[in-house]
Amino acid sequence: MPKITVAGSSFDRAADESVLDALLRHGVAVPNSCRKGACQSCMMRAMDGYVPAEAQAGLKETFVHEGYFLACQCRPDGDLTLASPDNNAAFQPATVVFTEALGETVHRVVLSPETPLHYHAGQFINLRRPDGLIRSYSLASLPGTIPELEIHVKRLPGGAVSTWLCDTIKAGDPVEVSAPAGTCFYLPTREPQNMLLIGTGTGLAPLFSIARDALHAGHQGGIHLYHGSRSRDGLYRHHPLRDLHAAHDNFHYHPCVSGRDVPDDCIPGRADAVALHEFGNLAGWRVYLCGLPAMVHAARTQAYLKGASLADIHADAFELAGRDENRGAADEAATG
Repeated sequence: MPKITVAGSSFDRAADESVLDALLRHGVAVPNSCRKGACQSCMMRAMDGYVPAEAQAGLKETFVHEGYFLACQCRPDGDLTLASPDNNAAFQPATVVFTEALGETVHRVVLSPETPLHYHAGQFINLRRPDGLIRSYSLASLPGTIPELEIHVKRLPGGAVSTWLCDTIKAGDPVEVSAPAGTCFYLPTREPQNMLLIGTGTGLAPLFSIARDALHAGHQGGIHLYHGSRSRDGLYRHHPLRDLHAAHDNFHYHPCVSGRDVPDDCIPGRADAVALHEFGNLAGWRVYLCGLPAMVHAARTQAYLKGASLADIHADAFELAGRDENRGAADEAATG
């Protein structure tokens, strides 16, 4: 049976068991969140032994070179010797600049990292609070304009990090943030390619960044953003998006409400269903999908069936961490 050695102690690992699951089973505390290889909060470093390539997918080249890997995705054939799982290499200090409520359950949190971060619109960071608990949040800020980072947090009942970010933290409080990660981001193109952006709940955060970044870069194609919620209050960036719609001929904002009492300025129905019904042919389009997995996976399939290339479909599923939030929190599930 293969062995994992960390801090001088060795533990057995079943052949089909990930390094993360094996260490947790033996009582070794390893930071983790999504367990899907997306958030990168379980990153560890191998000091000896072979790490399979799939366990390093999505990591920076420098991290790969230094032996870092994602414990939740690592199922090596042989033994591994690991450095202590403190994950400090991936984090730097940051300070809370301010917070504000954007609705009944969503807060905007602005952070100032000690060293400015380079990121693409649509990427996410991991945020670590002083007790070591980690969650992932997509960036809603516009790259290259200001050094501060903006995240949108939905308060969940019993959510350890979301309630802390929404109700407790204040300007000047310290946190830690990771380097930006994620492949669901915008890159400028000279082609006038149409873009379809669909998000529910706080899945709007990366799309808000992507849309503004595309406009800032002079994107010539049409940009259609569909934001869905069960109620009008869940459309927490309704007015800024309407202003963006009025200011740019090629940007189109489509607010969708799937619950009862749909306001006159909103479209009844789920955002993904409304968007994919309105466009019969998505060949040549870029598609961005952000929200809970049920919506993201269903919309990705439908976009592909409507002609979008798999290479042009960028999806960011917000996996949940137990009862808490991940990548900006649970939104209104598949009904948003």
